[in-house]
Amino acid sequence: MNFTDQLNRSIFLPKPPERIISLVPSQTELLADLGVGDKLVGVTKFCVHPTHFRKTKTIVGGTKNYRMEVIDSLKPDLIIGNKEENDQEGIEILAQKYPVWMSDISNLEEAFKMISSLGELTNSQTQACQLVGELKEKFSIPIPNKGTSVYLIWENPMMAVGKNTFINEMLTHAGFENLILESRYPELKEEYLKKLNPDFLLLSSEPFPFKEVHIAKYQALLPETRIEIVNGELFSWYGSRLKKSPDYFLKF
Repeated sequence: MNFTDQLNRSIFLPKPPERIISLVPSQTELLADLGVGDKLVGVTKFCVHPTHFRKTKTIVGGTKNYRMEVIDSLKPDLIIGNKEENDQEGIEILAQKYPVWMSDISNLEEAFKMISSLGELTNSQTQACQLVGELKEKFSIPIPNKGTSVYLIWENPMMAVGKNTFINEMLTHAGFENLILESRYPELKEEYLKKLNPDFLLLSSEPFPFKEVHIAKYQALLPETRIEIVNGELFSWYGSRLKKSPDYFLKF
């Protein structure tokens, strides 16, 4: 069958895949929750959910750098990646050898489409449909507005979440008004952050692992701002982990 990914690329699968490699942590967890985890033969070192996969599946590298010889040895019949998280050059090399299906997600609707598409790819349409229905119900419940926010993903240089990102969409669903109007992930200066003076400064647990020591640093800069270390997975993972996000957002 022919399938079209979220980059509008076409791939052909003669039958449902039996040897899948996932290069994206959130999509690895999703495949497990769709009931096809036994089809996964390779994952990245960042695929931490389900926890046992790092011991029971072959590690093929990170999300940017791949151990090509290991991938070749696994003889995958499907590789699943993501435009933002994976290295374009590496993906193009893999696509010359194997069917590679790519997601591209900046909002919930695109996340729902990805889940449905992976259900079709892996012959788990029923589970995917049930999951999308559950997620739509959870995200239909409005969350009260909390105030303005800046969400940091990196320290030195300081990098924030801007528009046209999935995290920005999650901030909106969580009741925050993102003060960063630039697109993607702009670098910020302390003077600019101080000028913004957000109600909330959210320090993500990933990709940079912000700790309590960073709260003290930023509290000195923003004495009137509420500063929180937040679970980055629940703001940025666009697979089945989304089931946990709405309840988490209510805690702030």
